[in-house]
Amino acid sequence: MPKAEPVTDVADPRWLRAISHPIRVRLLAMLEEEAASPVVLAAKLEQPLGTIAYHVRTLYDLGLLKLVSTRQRRGATEHYYRTAVRPVASAESWQGLDAISKQRVLTALINRATDYASRSAAAGGFDAAQAQLSAQALKLDREGFAQLAGELAGWLERAQEIAAEARQRLGEDGAEAIDVGLTLMLFEALPFSASVPAEHTGT
Repeated sequence: MPKAEPVTDVADPRWLRAISHPIRVRLLAMLEEEAASPVVLAAKLEQPLGTIAYHVRTLYDLGLLKLVSTRQRRGATEHYYRTAVRPVASAESWQGLDAISKQRVLTALINRATDYASRSAAAGGFDAAQAQLSAQALKLDREGFAQLAGELAGWLERAQEIAAEARQRLGEDGAEAIDVGLTLMLFEALPFSASVPAEHTGT
């Protein structure tokens, strides 16, 4: 079977299939951080090896994982994988998705962000004086929304520049690196006192 081309766009049907299961979403996040084998992943997630091996194979066949090394372990060959690429959402591809596909992508991303923050908070991730946690409800017109979106895009670009500068200071081993989570959201809000519109509830 020829190796699949990497998934680079969130509108790719393979990406939508990949994130349809919470275990696969978690595996992609873990393998983005470091290479691991199904044996290692099964132990960390406390899941049966067969289950994890199935999901890893699915992600690999979809082009979302790459095989980076093999190791001999107890007479068997262990395969170590890493996430190949993180798909991006262009304005065109996002607008081209149907409502169900958009909801699937959003659910996976929001669940990942929530899990990331909750696990980190339990481990003292918000203890540092510089840590930030803020949620604001604003009243804007369309021009104000566009302005805020532009500021957010610029800040995210600057965040990547800061990360690149940090990598240079850390050097090859990165022994002093601090794992940092950054989650930013900008959306048209539904007030807490309002009901979800019927077209978004599936009823």
